[in-house]
Amino acid sequence: MQSNTNSESPSSISAEARLEYTLQLADDALIIGHRLSEWCGHGPILEQDIALTNTALDHLGRARSLYQYAAEQFNNLPADAKSKFFTSIALQQLIASGSSIGEDDLASLRDGWDYRNALLLEQPNIDWAYTVARSFFYDSFNFLYFKQLSVSTDATLAAIAAKSLKEVTYHLRWSKEWVIRLGDGTEESHSRMQTAVNDLWMYTGELLSPNNTAQQTGVDSAALKQPWTDIITDVFKEADLKLPAGTWMQEGGRNGRHTEHLGYILAELQFMQRAYPGMEW
Repeated sequence: MQSNTNSESPSSISAEARLEYTLQLADDALIIGHRLSEWCGHGPILEQDIALTNTALDHLGRARSLYQYAAEQFNNLPADAKSKFFTSIALQQLIASGSSIGEDDLASLRDGWDYRNALLLEQPNIDWAYTVARSFFYDSFNFLYFKQLSVSTDATLAAIAAKSLKEVTYHLRWSKEWVIRLGDGTEESHSRMQTAVNDLWMYTGELLSPNNTAQQTGVDSAALKQPWTDIITDVFKEADLKLPAGTWMQEGGRNGRHTEHLGYILAELQFMQRAYPGMEW
């Protein structure tokens, strides 16, 4: 499969478009990392409790790198572009004061409508099967996505993607094995796994939707649909699971329109910074 990375140099891309794209990647990593971290101390067995905690840290580590890069991009924007980029009042006040913003500001001071994560990633941990299904859908996508992003013309994004590939490969192996274990397990585990797959399926299309910003600076997500579908189909066949028949897909996260679940995530994630602005440890 040929890479769909754009041949233009990063300097030929609009600064705002490149920043938007970087934030999208960072938000995906932060939100899925936070969701998985909710299993810390609650995993079904100790080994998997530790495995998911480590996976959450992998995602959060990638989020940090991406937010650092996004903050650097933002601070280099002209003043008029900075004032229009975010709608969150807390960030607008910080920007108006002339202060530079950092990675923590991007994670802690934006409101839900400034987040660009895929809707799939904010869906709750209803049970172990839902967590496994959500991770498998996203891990399969990431495995293909970061392979191509690792040869992006944007050197920083390419380096982050290349570093992430080892982690992403492990994440996919973990979630794939659990899909098969639950799907081809007991009647109860099979039923729960199929239910989770059916309920989350409508959120997967957003991962693979055409995205002009992504096409400009990284990877054409739509071009990954067939290889992603092949991975899902092969694993479901081994797990004795049925591929959902529905073709209608829910979207909006990439444009700041989210489910109610993101609000609860941010209320928990941002509480300390909101309650004690500017606090340092």
